[in-house]
Amino acid sequence: MYEDFAPRLAKVITEYSAPIRKGDFVVISGSIAAAPLIEALYQAVLQRGGYPLTMVYLPGLTELRLRIANNEQLAFEDPLAKLIVEKADVILDIEAPINTKALSDTDPAKLAIIQKANSPRLETHLARIADGSLRWCYMPWPTDAAAQQSELGIHAYREFVYRACGLDREDPVAYWQGFKERQLRLVEYLKDKNEARIEGPGIELSFRFQDRVWVSAHGDLNFPDGEIFTGPVEDSVEGSVAFNLRSVLYGRETAGVKLRFESGRVVEASAEKGQDFLLTQLDLDEGARRLGEVAIGTNWGVDRITGSTLFDEKIGGSLHMALGRSIPETLGVNQSQMHWDMVHDMRAGGKIWIDGVLFYDSGRFLIE
Repeated sequence: MYEDFAPRLAKVITEYSAPIRKGDFVVISGSIAAAPLIEALYQAVLQRGGYPLTMVYLPGLTELRLRIANNEQLAFEDPLAKLIVEKADVILDIEAPINTKALSDTDPAKLAIIQKANSPRLETHLARIADGSLRWCYMPWPTDAAAQQSELGIHAYREFVYRACGLDREDPVAYWQGFKERQLRLVEYLKDKNEARIEGPGIELSFRFQDRVWVSAHGDLNFPDGEIFTGPVEDSVEGSVAFNLRSVLYGRETAGVKLRFESGRVVEASAEKGQDFLLTQLDLDEGARRLGEVAIGTNWGVDRITGSTLFDEKIGGSLHMALGRSIPETLGVNQSQMHWDMVHDMRAGGKIWIDGVLFYDSGRFLIE
């Protein structure tokens, strides 16, 4: 079943998401569970004249590091990873978890040390994507662990991923090209607008975005994709949200997260599950209590929560907000070690007004 999954996905990635050109230095990374896709991508890169390098990871190594390493070892900056981010033309990262809970009992303070050590490399990564010198795409490969986290059997989960990626379409590349065109019309409408007001079950929030950019995410960085996003003016966010979907960060699940903002900063925070972890992350640094991103999910092939941000932030009819670091493309300036996306379902009456005009109602754009 789905014998064409890996080559079909590799074709879309190397022809549409991150088109491989002759002479490109391409790094393909993922766990050993992603072997079929790693092989298919390797073959596709060679066929298009690129130079592929694979980095295949064994399960449990990150967990071992966090259990055994001292603070000095945790703060070590990987020189190979740094070199790859500086020199690669294309990086293809595969999400293929073998154990989604491997880091769930990790000391948050140890994670914070690694986050800080990785910050310079992440800044280089984001800057190169923004200036066009690095093409990067993050994609899934279905595993039993991911299926279990999604509360699905492996066959149902494979079908879900296949559909979310548009691989069920006769010509997936043409499908994503059309998807891109629709989203570009949305961000064009939002150009030169100034303010958003969001209301609905569990949410009453406003923010300004003048002089910021709305970006269409249509499959060239994440795959599958489907969102439009911006960076709110950092001190402009006002109101509250009670997120109605669960969230997972570093294998730790939070649910029932409630946040209240004043002058752009989280001043009250609670969670029905994972509250201690939430508060630890909010106190990582000054920027962790501000929003670096607000986005609207647009992929109706993603129709359920999975516990993977790659899918969950794309749910058609959803809204998500990221605490922490801004995305440079939006011209946001918030700095933080963290970027934590939390998702809110808007399909049951959620509305968004842009400069006082109703733009979005219950998951549907009203300007299309």
